[in-house]
Order: sequence, then C-alpha cells, then structure tokens
Amino acid sequence: MMTGAEAIWYPVPGVRLGTAAAGIKYRGRQDMLVLELAEGGTCAAVFTRNAFCAAPVRVAREHLQETAPRYLLVNSGNANAGTGPQGIEDAQACCRGLAGLGGCAPEQVLPFSTGVIGTNLPVARMLQAMPRALEALSEQGWPQAAEAIMTTDTRPKLVSRRVLLAGRPVTITGIAKGAGMIRPDMATMLAYIATDAAVPQQLLQLCLEQAVAPSFNAITVDGDTSTNDSCVLVASGLGPIVAEEDSETYRVFSAGVQEVCLDLARELVRDAEGATKLVEIAVESARDQAEASSVAYTIAQSPLVKTALFASDPNWGRILAAVGRAGVAKLDIDRVEIWLGDVCIVRDGGRAVEYTEAAGQAVMNCPEIRILVRLGRGDAETRVLTCDLSYDYVRINAEYRT
Repeated sequence: MMTGAEAIWYPVPGVRLGTAAAGIKYRGRQDMLVLELAEGGTCAAVFTRNAFCAAPVRVAREHLQETAPRYLLVNSGNANAGTGPQGIEDAQACCRGLAGLGGCAPEQVLPFSTGVIGTNLPVARMLQAMPRALEALSEQGWPQAAEAIMTTDTRPKLVSRRVLLAGRPVTITGIAKGAGMIRPDMATMLAYIATDAAVPQQLLQLCLEQAVAPSFNAITVDGDTSTNDSCVLVASGLGPIVAEEDSETYRVFSAGVQEVCLDLARELVRDAEGATKLVEIAVESARDQAEASSVAYTIAQSPLVKTALFASDPNWGRILAAVGRAGVAKLDIDRVEIWLGDVCIVRDGGRAVEYTEAAGQAVMNCPEIRILVRLGRGDAETRVLTCDLSYDYVRINAEYRT
C-alpha cells in the first residue's frame, strides 16, 4: 500500500503538476492544482449523477466533447455548485485565464472544484494564482498535488504502480480526495490518475469505467452523492501502446489501473470524516446484482449499524433488521446467513446456536471488520466498503462552514 505524502510513488512521463495558494477559503494554504498533459495525450472521465451537478462538471463535460485537454484546473475550498449561470461563467473564465497563460484553447482546460456549495468562485484570486501554479509545474509534483485538493481529509491519498507491457515499464499514479458526502453514483470524490501508456480515448474510457465500478463506485461513507464528483484518467502517450481491448497488454494495463483505484477508494473510506473502523459489507448468493447491492447498501448506510460499529457493540439485531428492510422480494429468512468476520451470528431465521456475545465482541473490537450476508437465492454477489459513524462526523459537518 502506497498512500500519503511520504508514499513511494513514481512520476509519469508527459504529466506535470503544479500547485499554488489562491486564498480560496484559507490563507496561505495550497488550494489550486494545475495538471499539464503532454500534447497528443488522451483523457477519460466520469462525473457525478447528481442532478444539481456543479458548474465545473458541466463545463468539463462540454469541453471533453470538443477536444482533448492539455490542462486540468482544480481548486479546493469552493465547490462552485448551486451558483447558477454565474457559476458557469466563473468556470469558463478560469478556463480562459489558464488557456491564455498555457497557450491553448479554453476548451482544452477542464475545470474541477470541491468545497462549500452555494458560494461564488473567487475568480480574481484564482487568476492571480495561476502563473505561480504554472511556474511550479513538475513531474515530481504529485505529493503537493495530493495535498492541494484536500478539504476535510486528514491526509493526502497518493498511490502508484508500475506494470510491464511487452517487457516495457508503464507507470500508473493517482491521487484522490474525499472524506464526507461520499456515496457511489459515479465516483463520489475527486480523483486524478495518470499513465504514460499510449491508449486511444475510447479504450481509455472503457478502462476507467471498468476500474471505477468495483472501487470508487463501491464505497459509501454517509449515503450522500456530491454535486462535484469527478474521476479522470489521462494517458500521455509517451510509453508503450495499448491498442486493443482483447489483448494481454490491455489486461495487464487495466488491472494496474484498477489496483490504483481500489487502493485510493480504500484510503478514502479509511480517512472518512470521524471514522475509526474500515468495514467491508459482502453479500453473496443473491438473485441478481441489484438485489445484492440493495442489501449491501442498506446495511452500509444504516445509522444504527454504523453507530454500533463505532461503539464496538455486537448488536447483531441491527444488521438483521437492515437485511430484512432492504426490499428483497419474498426473502426466505430461513436460508439467510449473517457473519461477523468468521463468526456466524444468524442462521435458520434467528441467532446461530453457536454464537456467543464474546465471539461477536472480539470481532467488533477490530479496526477492520467484514460483515457477510448469504441470501441463499442465486449466484450474484457484491462488495461495499464503508465505515462507522462517530461523534466527530457530526462535529466536522456541523462546523463545516465555520
């Protein structure tokens, strides 16, 4: 596992990053990131499905449909969401400003924002900080970039891999931010991943969507989908070619991208606001994927289950009740099994005869917990990562704008 500012990581040839302090919310803090992609590189992205998607999301989507980007522009401290037509103009103004300094078309800049919703973007301050971010551009800028995009995160998330494609090394490095307002409905956070492989845009998009499904789209902290969620994968094209989906090079490359996404997703949940436990919810033998997901998320987002996890209380009745209200049609409760780690807690419609409170307590005392539900209805399965719900989650979000 390689995460945090001190992680072992690898620069990506053809990708440079620079940060600056724009004073968007806090004075003196690095809160702006510029990522520069080599000319001829390709880009894939997925965005939030929240109907109130932020202005930068709308602008980035439009720009991606027109041309390949040269720059990603990211700010923290202000989401530029719920800001109406002015928000669109502000995002476009920032794109024009960076394009003028970087010598490209405004459509070649993709904007991204994270922070407080409903406040206009301080465009003038951002424009003033852009030259400093450009001056700082470096292939070594990943640790600073990971810190610049943080909001309520307690630590940066930086993950890196190297894989061999036809005997040649390819680098895959990524950063992510997100600690609250996290529920998969795309990617539920900001994440930027880069590689030096040469990958056609459509194949890169497929690779990203395949990687997002079991990683960023399989986590939840609080059930809230952000207005600003974005996940971007850029390929500089300076390394080995990945040209065909049905090839060994694509299989290896895609697996590497998925590993980076999985590690970043795990770190997002581990660093969730106020979290003290990392929890995996696994649902097996469901009738279909939708049924498995419904059960998994009902458990993962239950305040009663999450507070019991925080208290290390083996109150297994809360898990049983969540399974029962998950909307599974004609559920045969006599076929359901529920496990805490390697301890069976429910079987044959009630408490497992071998279950003891001491055994359940031993599992709940652990910092990482696995809850397994077997529905006994089919072959579908799913896995979701979540966390507990602590006093600090309430405090952090109650004080978020102060």
